Amino acid sequence: MSAPLEFAIDTFGDVTKDADGHRLPYPQVIRNVVEEAVLADSLGIDAIGVGEHHRDDFAISAPEVVLAAIAARTERIRLTTAVTVLSSDDPVRVYEKFATLDAVSRGRAEIILGRGSFTESFPLFGYDLAQYEELFEEKLDLFSHLLDEGPVTWQGRLRAGLDNQQVYPKTESGRIRTWVGVGGSPESVVRAARYRMPLMLAIIGGQPARFAPYVDLYHRALTQLKVERLPIGVHSPGHVAETDEQAREELWPHYRAMHDRIGRERGWGPTNKHRFDAEADEGSLYVGSPETVAAKIANTVRTLGVDRFEFKYSSGTLPHEKMMTSLRLYGEEVVPRVRQLLAEEPAGAGA
Repeated sequence: MSAPLEFAIDTFGDVTKDADGHRLPYPQVIRNVVEEAVLADSLGIDAIGVGEHHRDDFAISAPEVVLAAIAARTERIRLTTAVTVLSSDDPVRVYEKFATLDAVSRGRAEIILGRGSFTESFPLFGYDLAQYEELFEEKLDLFSHLLDEGPVTWQGRLRAGLDNQQVYPKTESGRIRTWVGVGGSPESVVRAARYRMPLMLAIIGGQPARFAPYVDLYHRALTQLKVERLPIGVHSPGHVAETDEQAREELWPHYRAMHDRIGRERGWGPTNKHRFDAEADEGSLYVGSPETVAAKIANTVRTLGVDRFEFKYSSGTLPHEKMMTSLRLYGEEVVPRVRQLLAEEPAGAGA
C-alpha cells in the first residue's frame, strides 16, 4: 500500500441505556460520544466518524457540531462524518460548515458524503423521495466544484445555479478530504471515481470478499480517467472484549434489538443467534477478543487492499462503559496486532 493503513472508529450516536437498563437522554448520549472521541484520540486512533440521523434511536442530527466539540478536546484525531446525507442538505452550507470545522481543528476535518440508509431527512427538510437519485447526483456535482475553493459557476435542475460565486471560508490546505460512501452499487463506485473522491465501502453484512469486484471497478475507473490512486476505506460494525465469549454475550442483545427494530420498519424478519454467530464467524461483524478481531481485520485488508478500516463501535443500546472498554482494546491491542499481522503477511501486490 502507498501509505500506512489508517484505523478509524464510527458512531451514529445510538441512544444507549445505563447499567440499570434505563434509556439515557439525548444530551447525555452526545456528551458520551465526545468522551469516546477523547479516549480514541489518546489511544492514537486516526479518525472518528459521526453519523447523521433524524430519528428517535440516534442522538446526533448535527454531526459537524459534535465534531467541533470533539475538536476542542482533542489534538490529532481526524474528524469526519459517517455519513453526511448530502441529498437532503445544501452543498454550499455543508462545505461552509466543514471548512469552519477544518479551521477550528487545525486541518483535521474530513467528510463522507452519501445518500444515507434512512430517509427521514427527506420529508423533514421538504425533499421528494422520488428524486432520491437525482438529488444526490446533482448535489455531489456541485460539491465537487466547491472543493476546488475557487469561483464556482454551476447550473443544475433542482437547485439554483451559481455564477462566478466564491464560498467562504477557504481552508489552509486548499481542499477538504471528501469521501463518497457506497453500500454496494457499481454506479456509485464509478461516480466516486469520476468525481476523484476516495471510496468508503459500507460493508455491514456478508463476507467482505464479495466487495472485491467493487474495489477492482474503482481502480479500473480511476485508471481510465487517468486519475492517480485514491484511498479506499471499509466501514463495518463490531465489539471487542477480553474474550470471544464475553464480546458476543455483551453485544448480542443490543445487536438483536437494533436489527429487529429497523427490520420491523423495512419488512425484515427477526434475527436470531445463529445469524449473529454466522456474521461474527464469516461475515462483516468484527466481534470477539483483540486477537480474533485483529485477525479478521487483517484478513479484510489483505482481501480488499484497503487504506482505512473504520470500526463502528456503537450498536443500539450497548452501554457507554462497554463501548469505552471496546475502544481501549481496539486502540491498545487490536491496532498494533493488525499492523504486526500485515507486516508478516502483507496485502497482495494489487492492493
